[in-house]
Formats: sequence, structure tokens, C-alpha cells
Amino acid sequence: MIAFVPLATVAGAAVEALLDRAFGPDRHGRTAYKVRGTVAPIAALSLAAVEDGALIGSIQCWPVLLDGDDGAAHPLVMIGPVAVEPGRQRDGIGRQLMRRALDAARAEGLDDRLMLIGDPEYYGRFFGFDASRTADWRLPGPVERHRLLSRGDRVPAIAGLLSPAIPAISAGA
Repeated sequence: MIAFVPLATVAGAAVEALLDRAFGPDRHGRTAYKVRGTVAPIAALSLAAVEDGALIGSIQCWPVLLDGDDGAAHPLVMIGPVAVEPGRQRDGIGRQLMRRALDAARAEGLDDRLMLIGDPEYYGRFFGFDASRTADWRLPGPVERHRLLSRGDRVPAIAGLLSPAIPAISAGA
């Protein structure tokens, strides 16, 4: 049986090894890593899937900031990576992790400011994400525009630069 636990309870080396298996060791050069920067993930929203003592999946959520060209700063939550052990990727574990992270975001009052870089068909169909508000966002690296997705009433449809948020956002911010 799969247990879903706080990611902070899992050894960091195990998480890094899973991410390498799921995305490759060159993953650190991707734009999403540049957006997240070196800040810590939001602990309350970052989860692990563990089965028989082995890590088989993880999801991390990060505080990011959309610095609007109008001078306004908009704290957002970046979801991802969602990693699942390659041999288990068709078992629904990623979907369960995503649903639980969204539930945790709702409980923390952060579900109205979510964004991610991912497959629009998947994240749109199952979780209500779309690219309707992100067309004028700039990122610190290349991105396929149709994969820059958001969800929530506090996600602004403005021009601006997406970057790490320091310090981490909190509920009600």
C-alpha cells in the first residue's frame, strides 16, 4: 500500500536519485530550476509516495514571484517537479500526488495562485490549469509558451518576470 508523507521526512539523497531517474541528471539546467532558484520548497505542499519503505514518487511546490512590469509583485506557487519511479509511471501515482498537493494548497489558502510548466492536455483535463494568463510572463530561460500554465483567481494576466520568491509566501499573502 502506498503511503503519502511529507517530503521532508524522506532523505534528500533519495529524492535527488528519484528525480535523476525520472528526468535525467541534466535536469538542473532546465528553466524550471532557474525559476525556483535556491529557496526551499513549501514543506506543507511537498509530498512523497512511499511503498514498502521505498520512495516511488514525489511532488515539490515552490514559492515564486511574478514581478510585474507595472511594479507590482505577485506571489505564486510553482508546482513541480512531479516525479514517479519510471517503472510505476502509469499507476496513477503522479495524479494522486498532484491531487494531494492541490488539497494541501487549498488547506493553506494558496490554491488561488498556482502555476507550473507541463503538459497542457494533462494538467488542463485533470486539474484545471491553462495558459490563458501566462502569455506575457518572462522566464529566466526558454519555455514552450503553451506549457506555461496557471490556475487560480490571484494569478495575474500581466507582463512580468517570474523568479524565486524570498522569503517563502505564506497563507493570506
